[in-house]
Amino acid sequence: MENKSPGRPRSADAHRAVLDAALALAVRDGYAAVTMKAIAEEAGVGRQTVYRWWPTRGAVLIEAMGEIGAAHGAPPASGDPVADLRVFLDQTFALADKAPVADVLLGLLSDAFADTELSTTMRAYIAGRRALLAEVLGRQGAGGWKVPVPTVVDLVFGAMWYRLMNQHGPVGPELTKEVLVVVAALRD
Repeated sequence: MENKSPGRPRSADAHRAVLDAALALAVRDGYAAVTMKAIAEEAGVGRQTVYRWWPTRGAVLIEAMGEIGAAHGAPPASGDPVADLRVFLDQTFALADKAPVADVLLGLLSDAFADTELSTTMRAYIAGRRALLAEVLGRQGAGGWKVPVPTVVDLVFGAMWYRLMNQHGPVGPELTKEVLVVVAALRD
């Protein structure tokens, strides 16, 4: 997810400072208030440094989200595929429901409609999360689904995104319980 444009080599400290600053600003001020200028000021780097590495705030924040997502992969197989799914969903929903992830994901989604490069990167990020869920669902056995596994993935993540967007219900352990009932009903 990292933009590798030509120019001077990245300073690892400056790189980390920019990603941390973007997330801190999103928590403090909300996604809409995050600007490249504010990121540079918060990180203590020049604006040209930020622009050399990333073209937009969305590019900075999707890289930061990629790091957060990478730290939250599929749980190790326990031998109990339903328990594995519960762990994965609890972790995913808890992460999605806390600052800055929910606000940043929704902001990125909105920006992606007008930015084809961000849209492509966002789809790749989401594809990675979808693949993890499909892997965990696959632990329940290759056959025996009433619908294709990608549809099950859509239903699970669709419920999460719909609640994040409309804020009409919690994204957390309650949603995990409800989704597990639906997933069980989709098994033959």
